[in-house]
Amino acid sequence: MSETLSPAVVFTRELIKCPSVTPLEGGALTYLQTILEGAGFKVDRVTFEDDGTPDVENLFASIGSGAPHFVFAGHTDVVPEGDRADWSRGPFDGEIADGVLFGRGAVDMKGGIACFAAAAMDYLKAKGSAFTGTISLLITGDEEGPAVNGTRKLLDWAVEQGHHFDACIVGEPTNPNLLGDAIKVGRRGSLSGIVSVEGTQGHAAYPHLAKNPIPALMALMAGLDAVEFDMGNQRFQPSNLEILSFDVGNPAFNVIPARAKAHFNIRYNDEWTLESLKAKITETLAASAPQDADWSIEFRSDASESFLTKDEKLIASLSKAVETRTGKVPELSTGGGTSDARFIKNYCPVVEFGLVGQTMHKVDECTSLKDLDELTAIYLQFLEDYFA
Repeated sequence: MSETLSPAVVFTRELIKCPSVTPLEGGALTYLQTILEGAGFKVDRVTFEDDGTPDVENLFASIGSGAPHFVFAGHTDVVPEGDRADWSRGPFDGEIADGVLFGRGAVDMKGGIACFAAAAMDYLKAKGSAFTGTISLLITGDEEGPAVNGTRKLLDWAVEQGHHFDACIVGEPTNPNLLGDAIKVGRRGSLSGIVSVEGTQGHAAYPHLAKNPIPALMALMAGLDAVEFDMGNQRFQPSNLEILSFDVGNPAFNVIPARAKAHFNIRYNDEWTLESLKAKITETLAASAPQDADWSIEFRSDASESFLTKDEKLIASLSKAVETRTGKVPELSTGGGTSDARFIKNYCPVVEFGLVGQTMHKVDECTSLKDLDELTAIYLQFLEDYFA
């Protein structure tokens, strides 16, 4: 059967067989290095480390010289498979059944990487010595994890090596239902925080000898939950804040706890900056706090800003390729969560386009072989237009 499979399908299947759960490399980067060097790419493997986070191996591959310098970006790390008994097929077996390829990372995003690698090879083979410019692949093993020792450091490393990028496509699964539905041209920002209230521990039967922090925390979070941050705009959906946990660490039924805390996350649009959003949250908490509450707010350092890409050549070339291959005019979307595009935007214009994301992070993650071949054709069409 292998003789009938396209390179994109073969690449995806072999990558799935690599158990590269964050932060493990699992053989995925080694496999990529083999096929890319075989196609003439110069490949570097770079490992980064930082306090409190695992070491992460990354890959940077490049071919050609000069401008324009286009880069495909993605990650070979995947989320854990969960309970293997829930899978109908092995999560790292790369099994194909009825035209569908199953396995962890099939759509998020080993399939995307396989497709842009196959497209780049096809394009370079067709152009031969007539190719002018540079094509690079920037691949991390840290997108599903802390995102500390991956793309952001690899970008700095690449610049130190003399690379300057003109545009980028991240191969994340951007399409909600069918291939060609949507191109991500921006992302909302993300800000997380912890609200804490200090009290005095005591016996539940003697509340006058204690100070219960829970009612104060309830008032604080109710005030925060009631805020309508904005109505959204033509570019972005409304900002939304979600309360994620409410913790006191108290297993007893006769003890008033000493402290309580709640975690929250807000996905915000370009109506806000990080500074104005933090100020709004702090002001809201101050207005909601009971008079005698001993409360505090801690914002996490892994916040990301909202962004919108306006590069006409990049967006037009990709939109044209999508329409040519699928017959659909893709929506220019800014919805969804965060991705490593939040780091890439500081180096060059970036958009995201990949497979259909309905099964990402789920049991029996899968993609059709047809979609893999069609995505490869879209990337190839894009390269032809962009470098023209």
